[in-house]
Amino acid sequence: MKVYFVGFGPGDPELLTIKGYKLLKEADLIVYPGSLIDKKYLKQFRGEKINSYGLKLEEIVDIIEKAVRDGKKVVRLHSGDPSIYGAMGEQIRELERRGIECEIVPGVSSVFASAAAIKRELTTPEAPGIIITRPKGKTLKEDYLSILASTPLTLVILLGVDKIEYIVEKVGKIRGMNEPCAVVYHASREDEKIIISNLGEIADKVRKAGIKRTATIIIGKAVEGYKGRSILYG
Repeated sequence: MKVYFVGFGPGDPELLTIKGYKLLKEADLIVYPGSLIDKKYLKQFRGEKINSYGLKLEEIVDIIEKAVRDGKKVVRLHSGDPSIYGAMGEQIRELERRGIECEIVPGVSSVFASAAAIKRELTTPEAPGIIITRPKGKTLKEDYLSILASTPLTLVILLGVDKIEYIVEKVGKIRGMNEPCAVVYHASREDEKIIISNLGEIADKVRKAGIKRTATIIIGKAVEGYKGRSILYG
């Protein structure tokens, strides 16, 4: 018995992987997060659709377990990639405890869709790596933004545009208010918005654009683009 956890991607349905698409076409039941994935994108798939928004963990697992035990092919759909703030861990633990095998099918994260939107590499000789994080809030007591800002790495902040002023204050104290910054709202979708600025001005521009959620924040020299020449083409 098996259930498939499938990453739907950042929003553009054409960014769904071929494997994910095949599983959705074959699925008898698709459990999807309606607050993040519009049901209209699932019309082409014949399986029954259940919106998990507002359901408790136990309710979701019960639904999946019953369908699997009834011999149905079940896809548990996640936005972006399930491994990045997908809250799949507790679902998998409970399903495996009940004897149900889980397979993960990765998806394109909004992290990479946002990098594509601004046409930038997130890793360069000046910014040799990335850190994906989020600001503190209801589910995170400490975010370590000050410590992370002290590194030369590109900071990619998810689930935090509603706290943009706080992020600017924390990171700006370390890197300065001239540090390059980009905010990408609904990366890859038809209503995508891109704001490229610096820490000193980004919060005001984000508020004026009416961006309150579902946006990726990228901070670091990578936003400006690397002016040197890669050793790959030396």
